[in-house]
Amino acid sequence: MPITELLSNNAEKFGQEVCLTEINMDLQERHNVTWLEYELIENSPAGEYRRQMTWGVFNEKANRMANFLLRRGIKKGDKVAILLMNCLEWLPIYFGIIKTGAIVVPLNFRYTAEEIKYCLELSEASALVFGPEFIDRMEKIRDQIPNVNILLFAGESRPLFAESYDRLTANFSSEDPGIHLSEEDDAAIYFSSGTTGFPKAILHTHHSLMSACYTEKAHHGQSREDKFLCIPPLYHTGAKMHWFGSLLSGSGAVLLRGVRPEWILKTVSEEKITIVWLLVPWAQDILDAIESGEVRLEDYELSQWRLMHIGAQPVPPSLIKRWKKHFPNHLYDTNYGLSESCGPGSVHLGTENIHKVGAIGIPGHKWSAKIVDENRCAVDQGQVGELAVSGPGLMKCYFNDPKATADVLKDGWLFTGDMARMDEEGFIYLVDRKKDVIISGGENIYPVQIEDFLRAHNAVKDVAVIGLPDKRVGEIAAAIIELKPEVQCTEEEIREFCASLPRYKRPRKIIFDDVPRNPTGKIEKPRLREKYGVTGIVAAQTGS
Repeated sequence: MPITELLSNNAEKFGQEVCLTEINMDLQERHNVTWLEYELIENSPAGEYRRQMTWGVFNEKANRMANFLLRRGIKKGDKVAILLMNCLEWLPIYFGIIKTGAIVVPLNFRYTAEEIKYCLELSEASALVFGPEFIDRMEKIRDQIPNVNILLFAGESRPLFAESYDRLTANFSSEDPGIHLSEEDDAAIYFSSGTTGFPKAILHTHHSLMSACYTEKAHHGQSREDKFLCIPPLYHTGAKMHWFGSLLSGSGAVLLRGVRPEWILKTVSEEKITIVWLLVPWAQDILDAIESGEVRLEDYELSQWRLMHIGAQPVPPSLIKRWKKHFPNHLYDTNYGLSESCGPGSVHLGTENIHKVGAIGIPGHKWSAKIVDENRCAVDQGQVGELAVSGPGLMKCYFNDPKATADVLKDGWLFTGDMARMDEEGFIYLVDRKKDVIISGGENIYPVQIEDFLRAHNAVKDVAVIGLPDKRVGEIAAAIIELKPEVQCTEEEIREFCASLPRYKRPRKIIFDDVPRNPTGKIEKPRLREKYGVTGIVAAQTGS
């Protein structure tokens, strides 16, 4: 079935039940309140600005959006983009676009004006819904995107070059538009992270999206009693596809705008959250806040919280060991996936395999995996090679890029570009990105292994290891280390800590600095390589 039927079915069965709650914990701290019409409810559970939506209203808003777009000439196969921060309107707009038969195109809210223009052109979008945070960026390119003939603004203080989403859609029917859709129809274009240049456009069908729903529910067992806390950006497949478990089970979810440890714990407590998906930095921050005394777990009601899972990046085993110390009753799962495989779940650890923390896991629900060499032949057990996955959520193609598609898709297998190994029990361990492997004096150095080792140091909050050019050995490993707040540590201490590593794996450069991550938690290594080229390192060491 098309994914839109899940929404229609939930509206029919559970129309009066709240399905989405939006909480903006930091709204009062902002100098300029955003366009969202938050209501301050004096006795609300969170005690902050919060809005709610029922399944019935969700479906009605999606139908109004769909009927508006159809009246304006949007038809099956057209592309409509979304450029919004997480908010209560995001998902109804998303489903409204899909209900027309059009292809929804979520955009990264960190894109520059030039990147927005590039993605609109690549996806061939003819309409865009954007929010107030993007007015300046849209003003720069509005005359350079002639194919985008519908510009909808979701918010107050509408710019003159756009139309009002709220005013226009409110006047259209809340009945289903009646467009026939099938699982084979194209549904969404997601963009790759773009950490190595401009992003690629990843085309998925309704079948892909539905498979993500079934995979998520199979892995984490969502029931009608669960409530999911969604913090990461909805434009990304990670957050969306984890929420798909709530969509399939007809259960509630909370969109939290803000990532401070006390905000996360307060929301879990007051909103009775049972499932939380975190990125590594957020889990790290929560643990640091607990261990520093900044937050006290006894101040929160957390007994209903049953599952914490992490994805989007390798998970240090030391982190989960600390987590289980403070939350011994939590189920835990690691999720691995790519936007090309319709988000997380192509490989996952499994809540029953906590003893294998450090592995990304085994093939997910209805997925297969293998490790291959440069000729794409299977390697022997235990050897490092490229991870390939096959399953129901594979992308259809890179839109308008047959060469790039052929490079990664062959005979139903997606070649991920991630280097991995498989142990004797079939558990897969991520070693590193193929493009991030450091070759030093003929030896392959996998940065993730060094990063995991360094994160066990008590002073280290985060770390990234990159390769830098060296005339003698080709490349050397440089460790960029972000220290915990108000913690002192010297280069010599780090070198002593690394003494137990094999000599060739020890970082040759130690740099203390912040570690940049994108909204999905991935380390932005191209930025670090650019910042810490040879000249950058000399400048940092001389204090210039």
